[in-house]
Amino acid sequence: MEQQIRLQKYLAEAGIASRRKSEELILQGKVRVNGKVVTKLGAKLIPGIDKVEYNGKEVKVKKEYVYILLNKPIGYVTTVNDQFGRDSVIDLVKTNKRLVPVGRLDMYTSGALILTNDGNFVYKVTHPKHEIEKTYTVTIKGIVTNEEVEKLKSGVILEDYITKQAKVKILKIDKEKNQSRLEITIHEGKNRQVRKMCEAIGHNVLALHRSKIANIGVKDIPLR
Repeated sequence: MEQQIRLQKYLAEAGIASRRKSEELILQGKVRVNGKVVTKLGAKLIPGIDKVEYNGKEVKVKKEYVYILLNKPIGYVTTVNDQFGRDSVIDLVKTNKRLVPVGRLDMYTSGALILTNDGNFVYKVTHPKHEIEKTYTVTIKGIVTNEEVEKLKSGVILEDYITKQAKVKILKIDKEKNQSRLEITIHEGKNRQVRKMCEAIGHNVLALHRSKIANIGVKDIPLR
């Protein structure tokens, strides 16, 4: 008997989107299985036997996966299709593969970003339960104190949640410019989290760069 898999997993393996985004596409009625629109997340199918369509086009699982490590410059959004017509990180790579960003970086943050068509890889890197570390270099306004660093390490209140323990160290104190540079490593993926963490201890972020995802860094990769 052929093994069934969930529809969102099939879409992720086909490179359409991450599992969570694929669930949204299903709920929006954009996916058909054997000609019928499916809007329930528990739907299953048999790969190679059942026909899956997304936006009217047949979806097949790709056997060849692509992984691109990008040193993202400032000024690019990490969305595939931006509703405001802003420059996307997808514009920075030349490939005929349909790639999606693994996680996100806001428009004004530079640094490590992986693009891939492997939905399972996206899931493993971005799902909180896997606790993949991301390391940032952040320049803030003002002179940071050891007490403030300890607050960042132990967790600060951001809106409706408290951040988990982080690794934080001071890289540079510039009293003349009234600036501090920190290295912050987190394994959460909240929106604009590092910026909000610094604001929570009273310092505005002047520059933010993600230097590593796990042990994969962009030190020797030019911004592009």
